[in-house]
Amino acid sequence: MRKRGDVHAVDGVSFDLEQGQTLGLVGESGCGKSTVGRTLLRLHGATAGSVFFEGRDVMQMGSKALRELRRDVQIVFQDPFESLNSRHTVGRILEEPFAIHRMGTAAERDRWIDGLLARVGLDSSAKHRFPHEFSGGQRQRIGIARAIALKPKLIVCDEAVSALDVSIQSQVVNLLLELQREMNLALIFIAHDLAVVKHVSDQVAVMYLGQIVEMAAARDIYHQPRHPYTQALVSAIPVPDPLAS
Repeated sequence: MRKRGDVHAVDGVSFDLEQGQTLGLVGESGCGKSTVGRTLLRLHGATAGSVFFEGRDVMQMGSKALRELRRDVQIVFQDPFESLNSRHTVGRILEEPFAIHRMGTAAERDRWIDGLLARVGLDSSAKHRFPHEFSGGQRQRIGIARAIALKPKLIVCDEAVSALDVSIQSQVVNLLLELQREMNLALIFIAHDLAVVKHVSDQVAVMYLGQIVEMAAARDIYHQPRHPYTQALVSAIPVPDPLAS
């Protein structure tokens, strides 16, 4: 039971996600969607409820199990500059997951780093440079490279393209979809508007004031929205002007 005066950032949120699928989690800033994403990795705690990953309750995991979870579940943050250590080279940033999990020799790690950079469309020379030397889109590619380093099963994309120019957004989204197909990744794509997730999601969950108010197949959300808040989000999606040059 909730005590009088309690405020819950997220309340009664429930969904399932299969391997290889994408869930779009949409809502205005402050509605709790990022809290949901971070709770999956136990970056945030929960006062009630359960979070299951492959049949195991994340909230009940000890330190060893949690360490294993974070190999399988990764996150790409909204601000690629803030999420990358500005004092480290890109090579050191990408080596860190391997070092934490004690994987590979120095030579193997260097080869893996080259492979990661190639996979996200960056030259191997990038490993010798620092985050501030790259554009926002390139920094987000570095963040994605770090996220896929340990071959995860699920990636939470927490507003991963919202800070980028529209033209760059589509490039990063296409990269994520390519990686999803190659690696059979499950994706949770968090965004504040439906336009961003329109073409990438199998299902869309709409959050409002900490609750999921509507969840359905993506095509149904866009063509037959039921909740008034979802209807407002759909009506706000820009429609291209066919007469525009």
